Amino acid sequence: MIAEDVRLLRETLTAVLELEDDVAVVAAVERGDDTVAAVTRSKPDVALLDIDLPGMDGLTVAEHLRDQVPECRTVILTGLTRPGHLRRALAVGVAGFMLKHSPPQALIDGIRKVAAGERVIDPQIALAALETPDNPLPAREVDVLRLAATGAGPDEIAATLFLSVGTVRNYLSSAMTRLDARNRVDAIRIATEQGWL
Repeated sequence: MIAEDVRLLRETLTAVLELEDDVAVVAAVERGDDTVAAVTRSKPDVALLDIDLPGMDGLTVAEHLRDQVPECRTVILTGLTRPGHLRRALAVGVAGFMLKHSPPQALIDGIRKVAAGERVIDPQIALAALETPDNPLPAREVDVLRLAATGAGPDEIAATLFLSVGTVRNYLSSAMTRLDARNRVDAIRIATEQGWL
């Protein structure tokens, strides 16, 4: 099953994979929030997920699939080598993490390995993850920053996370301090570039 929002890439991946005798694409969707239903319906062995899907990002989809359809293994496709994304992917049980610009045969071989129960991680991303510091932000500060990155203000963040506005401001301030950021926007930029959001 393929989840990719760029139609040309989704159709190209489908066509390339369908050329293989032992691979069949049983579903293809363009939105993250359509993925769990598509997997439940089509029952694939492997879900190939773009990391940046509309509606629900690929890492969140992978977490839902782990909890709701554990027999389906997941491979994340990314265009960027953000080490924090790899750490987050491994934490939610992703079996593969590959670059979109991988050679087609490497992607096909990776899917086969994941289907066979192995784990496949692009070596460039793995090396970058080893060289990058761990996320210094506690989970709640990540939640607050992630919502702030969508443009939500303290009132909206507080309502969404069932916190007081003062607590939200404290989390934002603490995140800025931990990241040595000049302001909220800088904290969001730093955390995003590291793949922590």
